[in-house]
Amino acid sequence: MPLTLYYHPLSSFCHKVLIALYESGVAFTPRLVDLGNPDDRAAFTAIWPIGKFPVLRDDARNVTVPESTVIIEYLARHYPGPVKLVPDDAEKAAQVREIDRFYDFHIHLLMQKVVGDRLRPEGKTDPHGVEDAVRRARVALGLVDKDMAGKTWAAGDDFTMADCSAAPSLFYIDKAIPLADEFPNAARYLERLKARPSYARALKEAEPYFHLFPKPRAAA
Repeated sequence: MPLTLYYHPLSSFCHKVLIALYESGVAFTPRLVDLGNPDDRAAFTAIWPIGKFPVLRDDARNVTVPESTVIIEYLARHYPGPVKLVPDDAEKAAQVREIDRFYDFHIHLLMQKVVGDRLRPEGKTDPHGVEDAVRRARVALGLVDKDMAGKTWAAGDDFTMADCSAAPSLFYIDKAIPLADEFPNAARYLERLKARPSYARALKEAEPYFHLFPKPRAAA
């Protein structure tokens, strides 16, 4: 098959692309990349020197596609499936892209800041940066909670790329800021996302790796 996805099952941005692939039903070869393995790292950076996943390789078109949103847009153009992840209507497509960017920039990346700080060695952590990221994430989650009060999916009644972005953003931020405690509508939305067969499948595949997810540091 022409499509190969370079990914790791625990990666939040890889979840986003896996959801899109499973929604589209397109066949692909999953290529798990262990960046801690020198051979894996060398093989992957030969494909994409930046060394960050996910990356989609399309041998049929001789194209390498990095970045989760770009990959989903690429799939929508060249390998469309039964679910229209990017609407044909220009205005609706613009709304989907806006929501996708909102989740990536205002929740997803802030979640990575909080979680990534747990991996830093003693004396190299950034408490101020984490505090700021949590504060900003709470503001964004408040907007999500208000927005999802009367909607099923992020852009309305239809599942789109915006939901592909929302799913891992909310799933992982919930481990740092429990949604049910403060954002009940966002929490209910997350439950719908987790029940969606495409994301349920990605989460099932990630289960063997969840023990690697960094836990909060013990209080001093």
